[in-house]
Amino acid sequence: MEKLRVYLEEGKRTTFAVALEWPGWCRPGKGDQAALEALEDYRARYLEVIAGSELPEQIEVVGRVTGNSTTDFGAPDAIGPWDDSPLEAHEMRRQAAVLAACWSYFDATAAAAPAELRKGPRGGGRDTAGIISHVREAERAYSSKLGRRLPRTTSWAEQRSAIIQSLLSRAEDAKWPPEYAIRRIAWHVLDHAWEIQDKS
Repeated sequence: MEKLRVYLEEGKRTTFAVALEWPGWCRPGKGDQAALEALEDYRARYLEVIAGSELPEQIEVVGRVTGNSTTDFGAPDAIGPWDDSPLEAHEMRRQAAVLAACWSYFDATAAAAPAELRKGPRGGGRDTAGIISHVREAERAYSSKLGRRLPRTTSWAEQRSAIIQSLLSRAEDAKWPPEYAIRRIAWHVLDHAWEIQDKS
């Protein structure tokens, strides 16, 4: 039976459980078990994103990687040994389609959200337009990590197309391996889509 391959990125205070073949399905917790439970708690929400796909039920932890200050800040940031081996072309295309589904989910979520979102206990947090702007600018920065710098005038659709092209073409001067980059980009956009939902 196929298993859900997961790795753990372990910081000093925060651990991320990351689904290796399912970009965007990645959740934090205070320790390994809490992170794995959080990942499972988001299974139904992730299935909404990848409608029509099925996920393996049984989790297999395939490895651990040491996190850093970014991990503890709240973002997965560690490249693992599993990222050293290039994915087969058909598998990268499949994962790129998952990333595209994450983008579509974010767009639909943002379009349906109120302009103002609930703030944190101290009044912090962005409204919908601020999250949209943040995600777009972050993805432009991610494109440079893949070896392709994009001007600010690039439309969002063109920017996303460039990211997909970079993931598939594997630029020699890329700072991030595509295998890691696609998970990081998908995590970021989905994390903010779920933030919008939870604060609407």
